[in-house]
Amino acid sequence: MVSDVVILFGGGSSERLVSVASAQNVSAHLPGAACWFLGKTGEVFVTAPEVLAAHARPFEAEFVPKGPADHPTLAAALDSDAAKGATFFLALHGGEGENGVTQQLFEQRRLAFTGSGSKASADAFDKAKARALASAKGAKVAEARTLPQMSVDVAKAALASLLAAHPRWVLKPQADGSSHGLIHLREPEQLDAAAKALSGFHLDYLAEVFVEGRELTVGVVDDEGGPAALPVSEVRLIPGGAFDYAGKYLGKGTEEITPAQLTAEEAAAAQALGVLTHRALGCAGYSRTDMILSPRGLVLLEINTLPGMTKASFIPQQLAAAGRSVKDFLERQLQLARARRDGNRSSPR
Repeated sequence: MVSDVVILFGGGSSERLVSVASAQNVSAHLPGAACWFLGKTGEVFVTAPEVLAAHARPFEAEFVPKGPADHPTLAAALDSDAAKGATFFLALHGGEGENGVTQQLFEQRRLAFTGSGSKASADAFDKAKARALASAKGAKVAEARTLPQMSVDVAKAALASLLAAHPRWVLKPQADGSSHGLIHLREPEQLDAAAKALSGFHLDYLAEVFVEGRELTVGVVDDEGGPAALPVSEVRLIPGGAFDYAGKYLGKGTEEITPAQLTAEEAAAAQALGVLTHRALGCAGYSRTDMILSPRGLVLLEINTLPGMTKASFIPQQLAAAGRSVKDFLERQLQLARARRDGNRSSPR
């Protein structure tokens, strides 16, 4: 089957393994689509779908393409004849795949690509900015502090001041995925280890006051009538577990429930917050918003503009709960990408 679709996956981010698993699932639903693997150092390898499908343990083992690179950079690949007229499904997660840099390459060449445009992607990727934009539209957010890159000694002092203000904090990279580098700060005895970890990641961090409650996540898709929320999912921690990489993708310490066991009012409020955040950031195509259902209401955590599309990811779970097929969802995303390229919608955001 001949297709104009190219699935772009891989990259150099901390979430590149998840990207491979997403590409495997997308490829299975889009037979005939070409598969382009973006290496950690920027080269592009045209990869046979069967080679991608055969890669085992994608969440744990690096994907290693066979043969030399077909293009030295993504920009060169997008300037090649193979990219002309193609529609790109972005199965990238984190880093330059989700922070607007890659989206800008496509926009500059007026190539069709799925997901949000460069500005919305950049705004959503910066958790502090995303919080501010959504809060301005009415979303409730937790008290937070930004922590720039710092030495171990300075980090220890900064973390001590956090504990003096509140007994529990969640620290996550300000502009990166939260699967890697998540730090829970609960007691003074953790200061040394947390300061070393914080300094060692060499990233700006966002520290949020821990909010007690149920962790929910809501997918939003652009339908004919505008953004519409999918059924809500809940993440429950098994005692001692954490919603980090191992918890999310290796099944260690968490369980996921879709649809979440909520009252009709709670589900509607969570879906409304998902749509509000999607709109506030100017997202396009689809997104997924994470939040906490606390005793004082819903508290926004963050929004993902290219959420996972693995077989077990939340968006496929929620599509199934809504009685919608993954294939139809993917086809709709490709249609939106072509329409945006062809000027039938507003310019990329």
